[in-house]
Amino acid sequence: MAANVKVMISEERVNQRIKELAEQISKDYEGKSVHLICILKGSVFFSCDLAKRITVPVTLDFMSVSSYGNEKVSSGRVRILKDLDESIQGKNVLIVEDIIDSGRTLSYLMDLLSTRSPESIEICTLLDKPERRVTDVKVKYVGFEIPDEFVVGYGLDHEQYLRNLPYVGVVE
Repeated sequence: MAANVKVMISEERVNQRIKELAEQISKDYEGKSVHLICILKGSVFFSCDLAKRITVPVTLDFMSVSSYGNEKVSSGRVRILKDLDESIQGKNVLIVEDIIDSGRTLSYLMDLLSTRSPESIEICTLLDKPERRVTDVKVKYVGFEIPDEFVVGYGLDHEQYLRNLPYVGVVE
C-alpha cells in the first residue's frame, strides 16, 4: 500500500511516553505482579515495549476483539475473535489497548473480564480520542490524547497495512 503519512507523534515521543507509563505502572504495582492483556492486533507493539520496561513481575495473555473490520469507523458491535488462554482470577489485570475512541470495545471488555474475578482491572492505552467517546470508560493510563483523526503506525493499521511504522501518523 503506497500512502503519504504525516507524522503526528514521533518515534522518540512514543518511546519516551512508554517509558514514563512503565515507570508509573511499576510504582503503582510495587510488591505485586501485573497481568497484561494485549488486545490484538493493534496493541502488540505497545504491549511488548511496555512490558519490557515494567520492573515488577509481568505475565501476558492476548485477546482479539473487533468492532471495526476493515472500516475506518466502529460498527458498534463488539466480537471476540480470540479469548484468553488463562484464567485471570485473583490477578492484577491491565488491559493494554492501542487506541480508544468510542469506548464501546473497552466498556464491553471491562464488563466481561470483571465477571472472571480478577483482583483488580485497569486500562492502559497508547492513544485516546476522548471527543469520540459514546460510552463512559475509566482509563487509568493514557499515553497521548489525540484529535479525531484516522491514525496509523505503531500497531494501528489501515486495511492491515502501515502497522509497522515506528511512529503514529495520519494518512494524507
